[in-house]
Amino acid sequence: MIAEIVSIGDEILIGQIVNTNAVFIAKELNKIGIEVGQITSISDRKEHIENCLNEAQKRAQVIILTGGIGPTKDDLTKHTLCAYFDDVLVKNELVLERIEEMFAKYVPTPINDENRKQALLPSKAKVLNNFHGTASGMWFENEDRVIISLPGVPFEMKALISNEVIPALQKHYTRPFIIHKTLLTYGLGESVIAERIEEWENNLPKDIKLAYLPNLGRVRLRLSGKGNDQDILNQRIDQEIEKLFRLIGDIIVGFEEEASIEEQLQNQFIKTNNSLAVAESCTGGKIANRFTQNPGASRFFKGGVVAYSTDVKVNVLGVPQSLINEYSVVSAPVAEAMAVAVRERLGATIGVSTTGNAGPSKGDSDANLGTVFIALASSKGVVSYELHLGKHRERVVEKAVNKAMELLHKEVF
Repeated sequence: MIAEIVSIGDEILIGQIVNTNAVFIAKELNKIGIEVGQITSISDRKEHIENCLNEAQKRAQVIILTGGIGPTKDDLTKHTLCAYFDDVLVKNELVLERIEEMFAKYVPTPINDENRKQALLPSKAKVLNNFHGTASGMWFENEDRVIISLPGVPFEMKALISNEVIPALQKHYTRPFIIHKTLLTYGLGESVIAERIEEWENNLPKDIKLAYLPNLGRVRLRLSGKGNDQDILNQRIDQEIEKLFRLIGDIIVGFEEEASIEEQLQNQFIKTNNSLAVAESCTGGKIANRFTQNPGASRFFKGGVVAYSTDVKVNVLGVPQSLINEYSVVSAPVAEAMAVAVRERLGATIGVSTTGNAGPSKGDSDANLGTVFIALASSKGVVSYELHLGKHRERVVEKAVNKAMELLHKEVF
């Protein structure tokens, strides 16, 4: 079974917002065995919406639209759908009651006629109740096709997908099982991994597919299968994963579906009663950010110092100026001093530091662009690593963050 996702709105087409809605919907559809064949972004214009619907129904059984159903004049999706299905707008008293109640309880400004018009809905549509906003979702059926229209506001859309759309699709269609299992690897590039697993990959069963998903110092390997028996499909994919572990187990750090590497590290730090502090220069706080995005990070993460300038390294962390004068600010001794200092000052069992030249200029060091030092300090001592990560600033920073995660994983597991 194939679905298409259509995101409506000029704000997407001009790059003003990132289309996170389509990512969320695609993941949720896959979980219930509906494969997404295409994702399209279009402007909020009648002819574009109509043309897109005509084309999508040639390829897919489920079409999900997001956006364009707000109360303002530039939101045309509802009116276009009404015309498309030769329908009329009728007042839905239950929706009007819900909108009026929402304004009375949560909105400081009085309700107006434009807000009340949100209760006007196509008579042929099944209403999908939106308890977080004024725009109701709409479900249309056209022969064996289902067309669903949802608001573009992410938290409203997500609630409707989870509470209304997914249960309705499960009831409406008989679907196969789609299973994805994604291995997280760190330390080797895509081409090297491909060489090591070439024979295994060539002998994969035809109904199990492998995808390489590289990302600056780490590669995800996704195995996908589709079938009618979930247990058998899981077993067959697991058998292939066992073979992979025998070939590249040294670089596998876990499964993406179970937890990100940051979550794995958090769990391990807490389990072993360890704690972490970071001192970041070239990575600018990105290591700390990766950890603190997860709930419960305060149970192990002590904090961090963004020692971006040389004087902060000296005056806040206490790195000796003489050490910087002798070796330069981008060096193994300075990285090691930073890691030791942040560990001691924040009372952590492990300290990690980064210092480097991400570019485009060299800053306070003559080290080549792309040179980064990462150090780890613990009760066992301190160790540092010299890396050469290229000349593209964003890539250098992201590679350094990923490398720090890899080194931490090796340290605590």
